[in-house]
Order: sequence, then C-alpha cells, then structure tokens
Amino acid sequence: MSSHHIVRDDQEPALIIANGAACSNELLGQLLEWSPLVIVLDSAMERVVELGIKVDVLLGDFDRGFDANYYKESHYPIEIIHAPDQNKTDLEKAFDYLHERKIPAVNVVWATGRRTDHTITNITNIVRYREKLKIVLFDDHSKVFLLQKKYEKWYTAKTPISLIPIGNVTGIHSTNLFYPLQNDTLTIGYRTGSSNFVTADGLVTIEHNEGDLLLMECLD
Repeated sequence: MSSHHIVRDDQEPALIIANGAACSNELLGQLLEWSPLVIVLDSAMERVVELGIKVDVLLGDFDRGFDANYYKESHYPIEIIHAPDQNKTDLEKAFDYLHERKIPAVNVVWATGRRTDHTITNITNIVRYREKLKIVLFDDHSKVFLLQKKYEKWYTAKTPISLIPIGNVTGIHSTNLFYPLQNDTLTIGYRTGSSNFVTADGLVTIEHNEGDLLLMECLD
C-alpha cells in the first residue's frame, strides 16, 4: 500500500481511521489516494503504522499509557491533538477538529465491526454533525451516510439500498425502489427500510419530511 496521499485540497474529503475492524487494503488505498488529510485515532495508530500509511494528525485522549511523543519524533511532521474530554468519543473529537478547520467532508474507515457498542455509537452519532460535516462511513460491505430532505442519485439496477431511521422518520417518499415508500414512516426498532434495491438503471429519489434517515449502500 502506498504510504502517501496525493491530493492537497481541503475541499476533498479528509479521512479518519478509527479502531474497528480493518477494511481491505484496496478500499483503504482508494480513500487514501484522494484524501488531503489523514487523521488516526490513538487506539488505531499502531495498526496504521504497520501498514506504512503517512499520518497527518494523531488524535485522542492518550489514556492507558499511550505515548504520543514517540510518534511525534518518529513521524515528523505529524500533528498531535490531545483531546481528553470523556463526554465525547475520539471519533466525535475528530469531527470537531475538522469542523474547526473548516474542512467540509470526511470519509471514515475502521468505524464498524469489533465491539457492537462502538459500531452503533459511531453510526448514530453522525446525525449530531448534520450541519457541520458531510460524513460517509465505509467498510468492505457498506457505505453509510445521512440523507438530506431530498436525495437523488443514479444507480444501476438491483443495487442494494437500506434506509435506516435514527429514531422516527416521517413522510418518506421514494422512486425507483423495488419496495416503494409513499408517505411512509420508519421507526428504529419497529419498522426500517432494510434490504430494498433499485428497480432499474436510473435516478433514485428519496424524500422525507422530518427525522434523521441513514442510507446504506450494502453488499453481501
């Protein structure tokens, strides 16, 4: 895997590497190639270094005896961000850091798998940043992001799409999905839009009135 990322434009999405299950080297390499900034959470730093990835920012609470100074010396000119606030996860702190830098978008890998509590928290917490960042979570099987009130995208036929509400989502309408939604309501724990798929090559439109609705492009 290349240790360098080639784009240096803050309008391109940054990349955060968390500490869940690793994704394929192919996916990680694709995201690295176009990321102007690579942020690694402290719990994943050792794993990332073993892959030879150039890290721009190391961020975390540095608990459990974590020695950030070691990486400052061995990976110069890495930026070290100590974020001790225990009321936020390290991933949320990384989102805050990007917002402060006025970077508008970020891709996230290694945020799912391993501990289920971390996976659920990482996925659901992106709703808090709706007005601050465009956040996309990737793993080898899914691409997850929060929808605006109206969403349109061209898809090929039979692309799997799941619509997962965070809480309660009302007034959902869709076009070009096999299981259409017409002024429907989805509620986590009761009814979701899991395992839908695109009917035919072309635009898919999804609209909703109120609530936080995640779209997951999933592959088995």
